[in-house]
Amino acid sequence: MALLRSAMTVGGMTLLSRLLGFVRDVLMAALLGAGAVAEAFVVAFRLPNLFRRFFGEGAFNAAFVPLFARRLEGEGAESARRFAEEAFAGLLFILLLLTIVAEIFAPWFVLVLAPGFAADEEKFALTVLLTRITFPYLLCMSLVALLSGVLNSLRRFALAAFAPVLLNIVFIVVLIYGWLAALGGQPRMGVLLAAAVALAGFLQLALLWVAAARAGFAIRLRRPRYTPAMKRLVKLGIPGLIAGGITQLNLVISTIIASWQEGAPAWLYYADRVYQLPLGLVGVAIGVVLLPEISRRLRAEDHAGVREAQNRAMQFALFLTVPAALALMAMPLAVVNVLFERGAFTHADTIATAQALAAFASGLPAFVLIKVFSPAFFAREDTRTPMRFAAVSVGLNIALALALFPFFGHVGIAVATSAASWVNVLLLGRALQRHGYWHTDASLRHALPRMLLAALVMGAGLLAAQRALLEWFTPGTELMMRIGLLAALVLAGMLVYLMLARLLGIMNAEMLRAALRRTPAAEK
Repeated sequence: MALLRSAMTVGGMTLLSRLLGFVRDVLMAALLGAGAVAEAFVVAFRLPNLFRRFFGEGAFNAAFVPLFARRLEGEGAESARRFAEEAFAGLLFILLLLTIVAEIFAPWFVLVLAPGFAADEEKFALTVLLTRITFPYLLCMSLVALLSGVLNSLRRFALAAFAPVLLNIVFIVVLIYGWLAALGGQPRMGVLLAAAVALAGFLQLALLWVAAARAGFAIRLRRPRYTPAMKRLVKLGIPGLIAGGITQLNLVISTIIASWQEGAPAWLYYADRVYQLPLGLVGVAIGVVLLPEISRRLRAEDHAGVREAQNRAMQFALFLTVPAALALMAMPLAVVNVLFERGAFTHADTIATAQALAAFASGLPAFVLIKVFSPAFFAREDTRTPMRFAAVSVGLNIALALALFPFFGHVGIAVATSAASWVNVLLLGRALQRHGYWHTDASLRHALPRMLLAALVMGAGLLAAQRALLEWFTPGTELMMRIGLLAALVLAGMLVYLMLARLLGIMNAEMLRAALRRTPAAEK
């Protein structure tokens, strides 16, 4: 179906971004390790990065895309463009005010995000400085999200998905400079990284502004006005941001609690970066494409097509993320060792990060299913129901994290985040079924237990293999040897899973090619 083809376009661009992101994080780990400068930068980047993921990964589109699509299809391109300009003007005004407030009250922001830093004056002061430098990124990325929503509604997914690549390119250039200038572990390196964040935001904004203009939707600046259309956008937008960004809210809570354990914010950051690869490739890509797809089908009253799109999106997402989750749970130490263990990043950091990665990986399918289920509400302009479930998830995350942290440290925080996400998924799925918006079809019911069986067999094999090869994933082993062993493990796991998938009739190359060949007309 066209949905999967579009999702693969977004996923391909996301893959490029995440691969460059790994290069960025490898360099950062080598330069800064899990020391004070790394902790300061991670916390300073957490708030603008939270908003980047809120807006850039579909949460803002939960409110904007259905309203924009309604005008585009019902009133024409000119009406849709005026609506986009009104939204752009209002968003810009609010974000300018928020940025000014944040610059003035940065110490209080840091105190909320990392209360544990207050005991270390130097680390706290550096975090405040880096927060002030990075905060304009929030303004840029929120506007980038609006422009991405316009392009996605026009089914121009590629360039919007490419924009995050610019962030990683700027980061890598700055990190290479820091490596050559021997700035590892120095506060100056943190300042350069913070400046790179702000610069990348303005570059992404310029890129999508031009792309929208070339698509016939040049966004002109208007005087902000609180029109009925903007009231509707705000009414839908605030609950949508909370609901769509629940995973990121939970990560912010994790950072706050982790600030009381030395090194924990950095360990959680690096673990988060690893599992964000499959989440970005599958969950974010499916979520970005699924929302306008469902919105269009609902406008056409194609309810059978809506259910078909949801089931195929869920099947495709779980086909990829269930084995990814089992693989990361089975061999987290090998992955973290190869990616990060060099320079200032020690073997002790590897062990701590691997433990967090395994805990986060247990929630990976849940993180993805949130992206699959939420568009069904958003496309119907219902953002309050997911918001209520998000509130339950956040409350549970806080309670579990506080309960587990004294006993398990940063690992307890990661466990709490995963558990809260599974609760959110169960609430979303149950509500969809109760309202009659979704039910599993025969194909999905056939595939799910077989996917789990194939992934469990693959995971057991990888777990046994990592234990047998554990002594090779130590600082004394040459890097190329470790890379080769990890590549062999990954390839073996993929082959086992795909062979079992074919034998069990879950999905094969012919099924995938057929899905990608289908056109929207054929689906009708």
